[in-house]
Amino acid sequence: MKLIIQIPCYNEAETLPETVAALPKSISGIDQIEVLVIDDGSSDQTSAVAKSIGVDHVIQHPNNRGLAATFMTGLEACLARGADIIVNTDADNQYNAGDISKLVEPILQGRADLVVGDRGVTTVESFSPIKRQLQRLGSWVVGQAANLDIPDATSGFRALSRNAGLHTLVLNEYSYTLESLIQAGVKKLAVEYVPVGTNDPTRPSRLMKSTPHYLTNIVPTIIRSYTLYRPLRVFSAISAIMITGGVFLGLRFVYFNYIANQGEGHIQSLILAAILLIVGFQVFTIGLVADLIGANRKIVEESLYRLRKLEYDQKGNQSETHE
Repeated sequence: MKLIIQIPCYNEAETLPETVAALPKSISGIDQIEVLVIDDGSSDQTSAVAKSIGVDHVIQHPNNRGLAATFMTGLEACLARGADIIVNTDADNQYNAGDISKLVEPILQGRADLVVGDRGVTTVESFSPIKRQLQRLGSWVVGQAANLDIPDATSGFRALSRNAGLHTLVLNEYSYTLESLIQAGVKKLAVEYVPVGTNDPTRPSRLMKSTPHYLTNIVPTIIRSYTLYRPLRVFSAISAIMITGGVFLGLRFVYFNYIANQGEGHIQSLILAAILLIVGFQVFTIGLVADLIGANRKIVEESLYRLRKLEYDQKGNQSETHE
């Protein structure tokens, strides 16, 4: 059983040695542990430092591509190198590396495909009250989209089985955490949360530079991911609101003109009612079309899963042969 711990990095030359030094050297049930660093176009000596401290694999992006793309680069590299389990952690030593064994244990026992570290976001002292509430709200929204009970949606400390890794395909550019959870829920993967510890912050968060910055990035990410995987639910809700408004205005017109006998008038209500009803039905139709496109997307994703599995299994076998 081979475990690869991947560490996405951007200008982490100072914190990387401490992070790597804390990683476990052995875990019960794991035969081989390797470390992979993905340098996302750092302007410091991140790659050189990674090599100097004996990291097994170092991959460099020629330019900064963002956290989501860096996560996917690492995931693909881990699969190609024959990883049975992949653990993702941050380079700033935010997470307690000793809890990696807790992450992989449900996968080793066959209970889970994806295991996420629960930081207890509502009680983390380093989080501001606003950030705690945003984390709580975001976790609830993502949980609704994924049909999962999600206590900590933005935790990047997670373990994936090889099967989960092959199924994961992150499309947004901001963060992998939310979309991958929704994707896991839609694909009916077994997801488990385990409580993990955190260390004192070594630097300010780069994903949440400020509350407005965080909201302008995370809200579109949630909406896009929700709509991508639950299109009929989203468009049906919008359609229902419009149709309800149209019916209400139509009944208002009937009441004032024919029941209350207030004479002619309220034509504006009738016009607006007609517009809302027409647009409402059009939105519902768009939802049906989007749902059909989603069904085709599932077929494409299943084909991609089989292709990736075939490709990476062959690469893994070749790697074992060379070794």
